Amino acid sequence: MTTALFTHPDAERHITPPGHAEQVARHAAVLDALADLALDRREAPRADEADILRCHPQSYLERIRAAVPEEGWQMLDADTHLSPGSLDAALRGAGGAVAAVDAVLAREVANAFVAMRPPGHHAQRETPMGFCIFGNAAVGAMRALDHHGLDRVAVLDFDVHHGNGTQDLLWDEKRAFFASSQQMPLYPGTGAASERGAHGQMVNVPLPPGSDGAAGRAAWRDILTRCRGFDPQLVIVSAGFDAHAADPLAQLNWDEGDFAAITRMICDMAADLSAPVVSCLEGGYDLAALGRSARAHVQVLLEAQE
Repeated sequence: MTTALFTHPDAERHITPPGHAEQVARHAAVLDALADLALDRREAPRADEADILRCHPQSYLERIRAAVPEEGWQMLDADTHLSPGSLDAALRGAGGAVAAVDAVLAREVANAFVAMRPPGHHAQRETPMGFCIFGNAAVGAMRALDHHGLDRVAVLDFDVHHGNGTQDLLWDEKRAFFASSQQMPLYPGTGAASERGAHGQMVNVPLPPGSDGAAGRAAWRDILTRCRGFDPQLVIVSAGFDAHAADPLAQLNWDEGDFAAITRMICDMAADLSAPVVSCLEGGYDLAALGRSARAHVQVLLEAQE
């Protein structure tokens, strides 16, 4: 078995205004960095409505559909925009997560990386925000729990911004462990260690501005010790690469070696538990650093199944 790469050209039909950090070029930067790797390349399908509705209500889905403009942009909040192709891109981001979950649980592939945009981990149940429209990682987790009948799924988020949307979507879900490291203070202002979930199944590790990769690795060693105690049957990663020192939107000082090391720790834990891994692209806004970091991450996924 190998590593699957789920993506689709519709990722580049989500067009943001000029100067926006979450730009079309992010998709090409990631794909270019992965071009020579021996991946099982698959099309990210559009998510079925039923999969979206496990996390977002019908009224929210209809509101997003109605907001899609015929041309130009529709602003959902100060950071989040819709263009004519945005809904298809967002549906394929969620659908890629669903397809990746299906593929790893069917043992078609050892693990998977979903390279789509817009990202998803800030999208709350009824609120698009922070560049995000649907909660891709949470949609994948609920697919595993409700469709495949798993009892325990872990969602692990190392994006520099707190995954407040994933936390919101899974807050009351005792079958889902959620853990996140994030710079604090920083957008969106959530992610305090006191935020534990309705069943104590959430772990948040704030990191001060200027923290280096050693601090990040230490945080993830602690997080994964606690995750092991949950004994997940599937691990979903929200893979944001904006903790990189070169990233313009935050002030952590990680590099691609740190992302590789944390990914390796996650994969080692998952292998010990016989839990497959699905990774979904989140942030990362310096194009060169994003490409290098995504490549380092996916190379570890490839090594993990050898």
